[in-house]
Amino acid sequence: MSMGVDTGAEDAIQVSLLTGWLGSGKTTLLNALLKHPDMAETAVLVNEFGDIGIDHQLVDSVDENMVELTTGCLCCTVQGDLSRSLRELFLKRVKGEVTQFRRVLIETTGLADPAPILHTLMNDPIIASRFYLDGVISTSDAVFGQGQLDRHEEPRKQAAVADRIVMTKVDMAEDDAKDALEQRLKELNPSAHIFRAANGEIAPDNLFGCGLYDPDSKSFDVQNWLRDEAFREDHEHSRHDHNHEDGHDHDHIHDPERHGDGISSFCMRYEDPIEWPAFVAWIQTLITHRGENLLRIKGIVNIDGEDNPVAIHGVQHVFHPPVRLPEWPSEDHDTRIVFITRELEQKVILDSLDALQQAAKGSD
Repeated sequence: MSMGVDTGAEDAIQVSLLTGWLGSGKTTLLNALLKHPDMAETAVLVNEFGDIGIDHQLVDSVDENMVELTTGCLCCTVQGDLSRSLRELFLKRVKGEVTQFRRVLIETTGLADPAPILHTLMNDPIIASRFYLDGVISTSDAVFGQGQLDRHEEPRKQAAVADRIVMTKVDMAEDDAKDALEQRLKELNPSAHIFRAANGEIAPDNLFGCGLYDPDSKSFDVQNWLRDEAFREDHEHSRHDHNHEDGHDHDHIHDPERHGDGISSFCMRYEDPIEWPAFVAWIQTLITHRGENLLRIKGIVNIDGEDNPVAIHGVQHVFHPPVRLPEWPSEDHDTRIVFITRELEQKVILDSLDALQQAAKGSD
């Protein structure tokens, strides 16, 4: 991982990923979104039109693989792999063969692991130069969600990597069940915004605009993207702060064994600037040896010798190029990194960085 700057954010098209377990209301949510006027200038990539059941009153024009809607949405079926579909869609946009769009929403199958799709967005050089990840939206069934989280790993991973979680079918569930599910989801992923919806009725604005770059303000919205404060605000009863002599403050939030999920969430803070070579070596070591266990990493890093922070973002084995931010988002210049891991202890991660930091200082 080298030092880089994301210079194409202003021109790139934001991408959101819609995930959710089988029967969790993902299609109902998508149907409702397609009818919303705020979805204008949005292209939706789906596996099959028939699965959505688009209201024919909304359909403006149709061809074999594409549907344009009166609300300004554009729906395309995924032909072959995702990379090819995104490239073809972008080419049609350039040629003026489709209505202009500034956002893409990718709907996945209920069984899909979101990580490979995120890898495509980050790792395909052609795709990465034209599109950037805004966020992951996951649906969770208010009636059956607890059982699905107990029995299946995929819905746990979907919730763990999400930026937005929509609890569906809330009109059919008891209040206690909804509250218990929301608490479980917060323990899996403290930094995700959680919304409740019946029949997919939710304003699109609640689901989009959660990426690092805000195209409306033409700026980097670090606080909204990182949401590290959620690790302090939520689960205050289970937090243990360790103030080390070396100036590190590690906030431990979630004991993965407590619920048997195997998923742990925590925020790491460092007061002292970090040596960039040591940091890169640390990330690469984690990716090489424990990549499958790193569900998601987001953070801003205070690099020794740099005035402004660097933003990092990774999903399992793949990392976005680091982004040098134009300014600190607050007076606090601590390094703050949010981890969501699977069967990977917090202490292993923190000790490995401490060791590399000490080694870097010892070689000076």
